Amino acid sequence: MGDKIRHHCGLFGVYGHKDAARLTYLGLYALQHRGEESAGIASFDGETHLHKGMGLVPEVFNEGKLADLKGDVAIGHVRYSTTGSTTLKNAQPVVVDYSRGTVAVGHNGNLVNGARLRDELEARGSIFQTTLDSEIIIHLLARPEHKNFEEGLTYALKQIKGAFSLVIMKEDMLVGVRDPHGWRPLCLGKLGDSYILASETTALDLIEAEFVRELEPGEVLYITKKGLRSTKPLGESKRIAHCIFEHVYFARPDSFIFGESVHLVRQRLGHRLAQEYPVEADLIIPVPDSGTPAALGLSHESGIPLEMGIIRNHYIGRTFIQPLQHIRDFNVKVKLNPIRALLKDKKVIVVDDSIVRGTTSRARIKKLYDAGAKEVHMRISCPPIRHPCFYGIDFPTRKELIAATHSIEEIRKFLGVTTLGYLSVEGLLSCVSCPNNYCTACYTGDYPVPFGGEANKFATEHKGY
Repeated sequence: MGDKIRHHCGLFGVYGHKDAARLTYLGLYALQHRGEESAGIASFDGETHLHKGMGLVPEVFNEGKLADLKGDVAIGHVRYSTTGSTTLKNAQPVVVDYSRGTVAVGHNGNLVNGARLRDELEARGSIFQTTLDSEIIIHLLARPEHKNFEEGLTYALKQIKGAFSLVIMKEDMLVGVRDPHGWRPLCLGKLGDSYILASETTALDLIEAEFVRELEPGEVLYITKKGLRSTKPLGESKRIAHCIFEHVYFARPDSFIFGESVHLVRQRLGHRLAQEYPVEADLIIPVPDSGTPAALGLSHESGIPLEMGIIRNHYIGRTFIQPLQHIRDFNVKVKLNPIRALLKDKKVIVVDDSIVRGTTSRARIKKLYDAGAKEVHMRISCPPIRHPCFYGIDFPTRKELIAATHSIEEIRKFLGVTTLGYLSVEGLLSCVSCPNNYCTACYTGDYPVPFGGEANKFATEHKGY
């Protein structure tokens, strides 16, 4: 994608399976694209076990670690930090012992009132171990006046505002929660007699679990020995606000999210791009891998052939030794390399899912010209990102978003492309079944839940951190 917008998080939970932790490991593996910074699993077999670490799922876990995570209930989390900095203490799930036992929470999303709630809790004597939104939820539900866990959870959910999908393990109970706007996905699956919660259906596919349904916005689903019990303690949502960016970029194309096939939505985005910005060209090339489904759609609609003209190196480690000074744009080169023989003297349409800052796209475009392309027409399968996201996507502040401060023509010149076409907001929404049920705040500035000022992912941390 243009310049990496970081993913938020991936959640997974298993209830009633002897290999709960191992299944959770596999589920997290399928959700790795949602967070590559840290991973963690908590399990329960009469006591709560926890292992988490920095890095990718296979770097954090091995056979020995999984063998220690005993029990037939488990939850797991992969994280990219949208709130709090990148440290092991901020890896999830967060596990806390309190007067009513042990609770483990994994959270995907962002609370818009997290900093205020934290200040209030600290003023009343709460001591925080992390800088995560998730820990605020635990402090709220663990207050001594609550008669039981469910009352505490209901109280907590009524205090928090913003985007949250949660998996919670309360000893031998598994709970799934979606905020009333349904920003982030969360679905229910079944494997034999066991139940599964997952951020995306691709994780169910990997462990061969059957997709049952998505949790509804505002739903709290309790999974216990007695079976499933669903409540809606927050009432019916006034406005559904699924994150449209899940369809544009985040979710894996083989997932089924918000009632739609992600791959087919992305193909439709490409169809629509071809209609909105027709141009004569010799070939279409996607920026791998995020531009591929939209490029297919554009090719089908326009009749212009699709070629994999940029090759991606899949084996990039997390850190690189710094290259020699004279090898500029090294990170761009090592990840993606154009095929010169295909591009020489050609008019090319390049398809990508988005442009954030523009610097990465600019470096890639230059490489296409260096490889011999005669014209480069850029097509973006979403509208210009002009506003920051406060609901759990790590878009930078407004001043860093190129489309917030530059016109389309200025961006075209900056990138050095022959023409530049962004999909319209109407075009984007025409590609999903229920266009009124999506949040498009990053394009339109229409925020479904208000917040104070420009939120900052380090707002919960001490100044000068």
